[in-house]
Formats: sequence, C-alpha cells, structure tokens
Amino acid sequence: MTLATNSRRNFIKTVAAGSMSGLIIPNLLIASENEGLHPQFKDGKGMVFLFQGDSITDGNRGRNSDPNHIMGHGYAFSIASRLGCEYPERNLTFINRGISGNKITDLALRWKEDALDLNPDVISILIGINDTNSSIDAIPMNTTVRLQMFDEVYRSVLDQSVKQNPNIILVLNQPFILKNTSTAKNWEARHSDLAERQKIVEKIASDYSAIFVRLQDVFDAACKKAPAQYWIWDGIHPTVAGHELITREWMKQVGKQIKWVRKVG
Repeated sequence: MTLATNSRRNFIKTVAAGSMSGLIIPNLLIASENEGLHPQFKDGKGMVFLFQGDSITDGNRGRNSDPNHIMGHGYAFSIASRLGCEYPERNLTFINRGISGNKITDLALRWKEDALDLNPDVISILIGINDTNSSIDAIPMNTTVRLQMFDEVYRSVLDQSVKQNPNIILVLNQPFILKNTSTAKNWEARHSDLAERQKIVEKIASDYSAIFVRLQDVFDAACKKAPAQYWIWDGIHPTVAGHELITREWMKQVGKQIKWVRKVG
C-alpha cells in the first residue's frame, strides 16, 4: 500500500465519519404528470435549496444575512429569483455556500457546517475545475486531488447527506471548461483530466439516482453562436450569459422530475 493510498483513505475516513458504509441510494421516485419528485415535495412548501461548489457558485456572495447580496450574482441567484418569485406562497429557502477556490476535499471538510447542519431538501453541487487545476498545475503538490480521490470523497459527502435525509434530492452539475486565457496552458492535459472528472460525476449521479445536469455540451453548443469568451470569459468563470446557460439547463433537468419547477423553467 502506498503512502498516497494511505493518505487518501485516512482523509475519507475523517470527512465521512458517521456516514453509512457502502453505496447509499436516496429514495427517489420518477415524476409523473401529477406528482413531483417525491410525494412529500408535491407542492414544494418549505423546501430548502442548497447550492454548493467553488467560485462559479460563490458568485461573490455576501457573507452575512443581507438578502440583497446573499445569493451572489451567478446561476444560484438566477434559479432562486425565478422560483422564489413564482412561488412566494411556498416559503422556499435558498442558500448559497459556494466558496471560491474550493475542491471536493474542501467541501468535504466543511460539509457538516455548510450542508448537513442546514438540513436541505435539495443539494445542488458544482465542483471539479479546481480539482483538475490542482492535478495539472500541482502547486503545491500536497493539495493535488487525483481522480480516485475525487470520486471517493465526492461519494463520501453524498453518503453523509443521504444518511441524514434518505429522501434528499441530489442535483449534480457537470464541471465544464473552455479554452481561453486561464486554461490555454497545458490545455490538452487540462481538458483530458476534466473530461475524466465529468465521467466520474455522471457515474456518481447514476449510482445515487441524482439529477445530472450536463453542462459541457451546453457550452460547446453555445460556442457555435458566439466565441468562448462570450460565455466563459477566462475558460473557467462564466459571464452573465454563461450563467444564464447554466440556469436554463438546471431548470430543464430538475424540471423533468419536479413538475412545478418545470412550469417556471
């Protein structure tokens, strides 16, 4: 057994303390014309939506209770504004806990405080580009998140969430990349590494019966209408138009299983 393997296993044991062993799959039901994702969420009253991730989710959000800035200025804000405006009678709560620069290991270390303790009904996660950058740039080496660790730690945080709430709705967003100023260096390696993480997130979504939001195809298709920098100014961080692309695809995919979200999207 290598030192790296020992380190990875010890990290996962630390962040997943109290989580269930083995694969845990939430109790999700496919929506029909007359129901939402699960009977208890048929009308959505009182639901708590939590958005987790890195700077793309963070969106320079406020760090206090000021409601004017608390959701940031990205896709999380757009989703919250649409659903909140359409359904004021449902008393929906939207929380943004994205933190710029985060990798999956960072999410794991703060998962209790920034996820479990908030008791969300829906967790939407967008993570992966910083994990790729840590692997390609390797500065510093001890922060590198290799593919296997990315997979294992991602599953560990989901296990904890499902253990706490077997009916939780998981929305896993595919990390994405375009070639531009921040990504051109070592592009082939960077693109290849993220492609593997995209596959990992899709496989995890399948294993956990989560809603999967495929974003790379959305941005690739958008580049046929306008240059990459129009949608993602540096290859990593979306512009206002790019965040709208994420919002629309999120609403579309979540709306396939939650009827009242579909009406807004």
